[in-house]
Amino acid sequence: MTSTILVTGGAGYIGSHATLALLEAGHDVVVLDNLCNSSVESLERVERICGRAPSFVRGDIRDAAMLDLLFATHNISAVLHFAGLKAVGESVREPLAYYENNVAGSISLCRAMARAGVFRLVFSSSATVYGEPERMPIAEDFPTGTPTNPYGRSKLMVEEALRDLAASDSRWAIALLRYFNPVGAHESGSIGESPNGIPNNLLPYISQVAVGKLRELTVYGNDYATPDGTGVRDYIHVVDLAEGHLKALARLTCGTGLHVWNLGTGTGYSVLQMIHAFEQASGRSIPYRIAPRRPGDIAECWADPRKAASELGWQARRGIDAMMRDTWRWQLGNPDGYVDEDSVLESGVPLPPASIAS
Repeated sequence: MTSTILVTGGAGYIGSHATLALLEAGHDVVVLDNLCNSSVESLERVERICGRAPSFVRGDIRDAAMLDLLFATHNISAVLHFAGLKAVGESVREPLAYYENNVAGSISLCRAMARAGVFRLVFSSSATVYGEPERMPIAEDFPTGTPTNPYGRSKLMVEEALRDLAASDSRWAIALLRYFNPVGAHESGSIGESPNGIPNNLLPYISQVAVGKLRELTVYGNDYATPDGTGVRDYIHVVDLAEGHLKALARLTCGTGLHVWNLGTGTGYSVLQMIHAFEQASGRSIPYRIAPRRPGDIAECWADPRKAASELGWQARRGIDAMMRDTWRWQLGNPDGYVDEDSVLESGVPLPPASIAS
């Protein structure tokens, strides 16, 4: 039997891929998004990919009256919660905006869910809640640390609020999904990451250097205790990540309480490895320069994904080659993001073929 899932932030990068996965799995979907850092074009492309459209509500999770109307209008059975601000640098400049949107907004959403009798929630969290662990890989039973910026702290605050909520009311079934570094795009090249302005994340920045939108990549630090001196991270394909959300959602039907799962590959790649892999996929040279370390950056971070494998039956299937090919395909076909779906670079470089191979 199909059910209707509310996806907050569903027009964004990860949310749009999760919306597509839900529709392809037969669910009905309502997307709630205020479009502050996303585009409704992503949902139109989702419909073209799978032949089904989500319902779309433009609104903010802090708007209690709107939430009550949404839950009264749609027979929602569960919520995937992606809505929130996500730029680390911006969070340092505007911390109150992050606490208001991410923390107060999540509380507003949970209150509306309770009023509507909806108690199944999958929360989009982050590995930043671990702070700087003493060893690798990072398992779910590691203590949460002290995040180095307001964005990370806002994720940890929401986690703690949800933990208290689940302990206070046995009706709640909540999943905290701590994911590492989402990259890539749908293999069709139709939906992907469309950052506003200069990208905050490594791979979109590399891809914009590759097409000439940005002059060079800045690599912060080459003196870490890693194989090549640059920072090591666990990069996970966004489609694998979306599939993990569906697995967590299904698992929450089996009982109540709060559950924590890492979504990562269990493999770390350095910044220089990512540059070289993208050069291989694109055939383009990526100019870069070395700069001093940034305050708050850690040397390495990757997941122990075994708990998700054993309890959810989920593991990442797409390796670094697929991540790079899919990112390059998206960048070539959409050099300005969600502006013109038919835009292609004048260079005449053909799009790489679709593939899910590792």
